[in-house]
Amino acid sequence: MPLSSLELTHVLYDDSSHLSLAMALITLSPILLMASYAALAIFWREITVINMWAGQFCCEALNLVIKRLLKQGRPPGSVGNGYGFPSSHSQYMGYFATFLILHFHFRHKISTNGYWMTDKTLRTSVYSIIVTWAVTVAYSRYYLSYHSISQILWGVCIGISFGGSFYVVAELLPTRRPNSLLGRARTLLLRNPVFMWLRIRDGWAVWPDGGLEEEWQRWDREWRGRTKARLHLN
Repeated sequence: MPLSSLELTHVLYDDSSHLSLAMALITLSPILLMASYAALAIFWREITVINMWAGQFCCEALNLVIKRLLKQGRPPGSVGNGYGFPSSHSQYMGYFATFLILHFHFRHKISTNGYWMTDKTLRTSVYSIIVTWAVTVAYSRYYLSYHSISQILWGVCIGISFGGSFYVVAELLPTRRPNSLLGRARTLLLRNPVFMWLRIRDGWAVWPDGGLEEEWQRWDREWRGRTKARLHLN
């Protein structure tokens, strides 16, 4: 029986090079995002996370359609199989970085320590980490000889375009214009009995940080109360 390799988890690299090993691990890192989406969606129940996850699947479907339509092969000497245009890893990370940065910019407020410069530095650092991760994953596809530069650049551009468009439609317009068709649809979803039973919420509609600080303060009050009671009994 002929066997096939699962491309998502099978990476060829030069085992004599530490850099090649690092690139192989980095090129596999996007797989972690799907597990992260699932964990956050199940335990946090945020509609924004669910939307981002759904958009990631749609972006992958778009990549598959484009590859089947254009049927462009991989560059000479490539170690990969199947069509190469556009690079799915690059498109994947382009979408992820774009959606997440737009969310941080428009909706998520990072907790402040009271100093403008520190807050600005923290936000810039978060953006830089996200972009650096996306760029490194894209570069790893070229370094490991899976894609040409043009296939990677097109993948990144398509991912950015799709991520930006999807964020505007799924998040920005519904929240900025709640009386619009998209805004009303989002409200109806959140009020839907099934969504309410699943406890799906829009934390950023109530708290600027999605409720992280509120939840921490509630835990802190409860923990301090129990600690004081326990110490008093002792």
